[in-house]
Amino acid sequence: MKNYEFQKLGFIGCGNMATAMIKGILAKGIVRAADVIGSNSSEVSAQKTQRETGIIVTTDNVRVAEEADIIFLCVKPDRYEPVIKEIRDSVCDTNIIVSITPAKTFQWMEQQFGKEVKAVRTMPNTPCMVGEGLTGVCYNGLVLEKEKEQLEILLNSFGEIVIVPEALMEVVAAAAGSSPAFIYMIIEAMADAAVEAGMPRDNAYRIAAQAVAGSGKMVLETGRHPGELKDAVCSPGGSTIAGVRVLEEHGMRGVIMDALKASIEKAKEM
Repeated sequence: MKNYEFQKLGFIGCGNMATAMIKGILAKGIVRAADVIGSNSSEVSAQKTQRETGIIVTTDNVRVAEEADIIFLCVKPDRYEPVIKEIRDSVCDTNIIVSITPAKTFQWMEQQFGKEVKAVRTMPNTPCMVGEGLTGVCYNGLVLEKEKEQLEILLNSFGEIVIVPEALMEVVAAAAGSSPAFIYMIIEAMADAAVEAGMPRDNAYRIAAQAVAGSGKMVLETGRHPGELKDAVCSPGGSTIAGVRVLEEHGMRGVIMDALKASIEKAKEM
């Protein structure tokens, strides 16, 4: 890693996702807790974040914008407009604004700030909370190459990143952001089937979850096509191909594709 002098980080909104990001960044020793400031909507929440992370926490969004160089907007999509209105006079041309919602385009953010700003759109997913996240990233034209390198070090601290064009951010929102919910449903269904067949519930969840985790790792580390890996499990006349036939009969592939399509369309509307 190059020796970077990281600037002060600010997080407006310190919910579960922001807290996971902060913990990942601190765990890698990229910045000190004293160089991170976050804001919560209530004093109780602020105290909770301070206990969990050790960073400076306030209820004042403007203070975060004034003290931080890189500002992460980690509020709900419907809070972006009022928050930007609140902080825009405190943001200057050297600040970098990082959003974590797929819904707000660079053009929209520039309109809300009323000026050009260095902006980064990201879409992290919930596995960031265990250091296994996938974050889609795109930059506007004002972000410098050295700043991109710094940001990518930060974002890689809680998982992997993929650089995409802005037009594909809603696709990342579905393929990475929404899909964990679909995978959890698959794990739950697999476990229920095992329980029905007599497996204790705790073992059923463990087996199903590890099967999903291991299968994903196989795809990533072997580089082999998922269809090829599937075929390798399906022995002629065996139990696996019998199960595959049932999934095909019920249109599993089409259902998953339709679910992702629905998520993409919804992300575009938000």
